[in-house]
Amino acid sequence: MALNYIWIAFFIIAFVIAFAKLIFLGDTDAFKLLVDGMFDSSKASVMDIALPLAGNMILWLGILNIGERAGAINFLSRVVGPFLSHLFPEVPRNHPATGQMMMNFSANLLGLDNAATPLGLKAMGSLQELNPNKDTASNAQIMFLVLHTSGLQLLPVTIIAQRFILHAKDPADVYYLV
Repeated sequence: MALNYIWIAFFIIAFVIAFAKLIFLGDTDAFKLLVDGMFDSSKASVMDIALPLAGNMILWLGILNIGERAGAINFLSRVVGPFLSHLFPEVPRNHPATGQMMMNFSANLLGLDNAATPLGLKAMGSLQELNPNKDTASNAQIMFLVLHTSGLQLLPVTIIAQRFILHAKDPADVYYLV
């Protein structure tokens, strides 16, 4: 709700400044510049930032989906299962929540924050099914939330993609090799 007020304030402040420029400075192009700026900014945000990042996210979600269908997620769940069973003792072995948490952790490790969020919501829903007290978060849910929001990344794909979109000389130079 607060963001709605902030956006409205942006528009009102821009309108007041353009109106003041028109009245006090006689700038008849103030409103034209205001409207052109809004459309240029919205075009840049969609065409230059959102669409290329969406393509990047779709690619990696597709790879994760292929890995899930090929059984890689179940394999990783079995390999990492003993470790996860210590972190999440309330989650039974071979429960779907384990695989969903693995997919979330995999997306986070690849640096796909936007892709990890829906996977995290799916995992949190599975953990809620195991929760005996539905109006209070379980220990497993709290632990998962903490691990998910910590944002550990091995390969910051989103940052590399953003640097590529903005035409960096070497987009992958976020790694410093000693």
